Amino acid sequence: MATRKLTIRLPEEDLDFARKFAADHGLTMTQLLGRYLRSLQHANVHGLSPDIIRFSGIIPEDNADRADYYAAMEDKHR
Repeated sequence: MATRKLTIRLPEEDLDFARKFAADHGLTMTQLLGRYLRSLQHANVHGLSPDIIRFSGIIPEDNADRADYYAAMEDKHR
């Protein structure tokens, strides 16, 4: 995948938080921002948060209640 360089300006406290969060989780700032942007893309495509989609995987695809579950989770977490 081709990459490009980007310079952004953030409030100092936000940048300090992001650096500490990345370091605490063994990530670079590039990895942290990349993961966050991909999660936003994923949520935008599916209309649900990535966590809800991940948790819903415990319900089999052929379960008749799956659509009801998705609807309930969407109502609850939006």
